[in-house]
Amino acid sequence: LGSRSAISTATEIFRKEGLKGLYRGGVPLVLGGGLMRSAQFGVYEQSLHFLREYLGGAPKADERLFGVLDMQVVLAGFLGGVGRGVVEGPFEFIKVRRQVQASWTPRELLSGSGATILRNSFLFSGFMIYVDISKQVIDGGLGPFLTGAVCANMAWLTIWPLDVAKSQLQSGNYHGKKFSVLVRDVISSGALYRGILPGLMRSTIANGISMV
Repeated sequence: LGSRSAISTATEIFRKEGLKGLYRGGVPLVLGGGLMRSAQFGVYEQSLHFLREYLGGAPKADERLFGVLDMQVVLAGFLGGVGRGVVEGPFEFIKVRRQVQASWTPRELLSGSGATILRNSFLFSGFMIYVDISKQVIDGGLGPFLTGAVCANMAWLTIWPLDVAKSQLQSGNYHGKKFSVLVRDVISSGALYRGILPGLMRSTIANGISMV
């Protein structure tokens, strides 16, 4: 979005392209959404079940890192993010190319998949960490909608600079630059949270509803 606000950008897109312009790049998310969620939660549940059995159950309060973090949840969440990233990579690539109106070929479908997997690993692990912490802080948790919305938004806020760099990599506008270089450029330029507002708005609705 650069220095322009999300509202001004959306207004200009709507004026030029109508409602369909605001949903450009949305089809891949619709088509792949179910597969992505199934992959992340499926791998997470199976991984956590294995870790619980292998390590003799969930850690006691005094065994948690800093007295808060369940490292089994952290690791299972990381693996769940890997599972989602493997599925999501091609869909995310098409979404980004559609949004920036750039051409692409089938041979490029896996472009940026490594960055997507890395982003999702920290994203989903963060989400499950915040879910676990919310249950420790609030008796009974936040409730389904707020758990999905609040914990997902916290996770996105934690890893958003990785998403900015990942989108730049898949846009095709930064040829020859590695993901690590783009992350460093994002940090040095102060663009760490570019586009965060529409991202959190979408996350609140999508993740809140998905948990109900």
